[in-house]
Amino acid sequence: MNIKITGKELKATEAIKEYIEKKCERLQKYTEEEIDVRATIKTEGKNQVAEISANINGNSYRAVTEKNDLYASIDKDIDIIEGQIRKTKTKKEKQINSGSIRAQEDISFNDDSHEVEKEVLKTTYYSVRPMAVEDAKLELQDSKDMFLTFVNAETEKVNVIFKLKDGVNFGLVEPE
Repeated sequence: MNIKITGKELKATEAIKEYIEKKCERLQKYTEEEIDVRATIKTEGKNQVAEISANINGNSYRAVTEKNDLYASIDKDIDIIEGQIRKTKTKKEKQINSGSIRAQEDISFNDDSHEVEKEVLKTTYYSVRPMAVEDAKLELQDSKDMFLTFVNAETEKVNVIFKLKDGVNFGLVEPE
């Protein structure tokens, strides 16, 4: 753990340095990597101000607290940073669990593995039934699917209706 302590208009005594180091050890449980911590202590009027910033796992966390007691300011800053770390960690876990594209890891293939390219990997069967375009739109609106294949009741040809990216409108594919 790399800790840099700066005192502005206030001397950083050995006791304060040890206290900050001891409190920053709580942050180490969130990572196995090296943590960079910068602490600035200063006096503003009758209050003691502690500003602590930490870089953990490539993320920056910062807290500034002003109290009558410098040790209370340091405690509050560490609590705030710890809460920020937990929030970030929970957010990343939710992204991974929800299958977010950004959070998914790329699958890499070794030379020994078999690569599949330009193959049909999944087949889904469903019935195509005759209906009006308005009925198909209503059915697709209530569905999680992005498109619906149906037989147009007016033309008796297979059509595809799909949701546009705006999430409100629809597109229709009709054969000539």
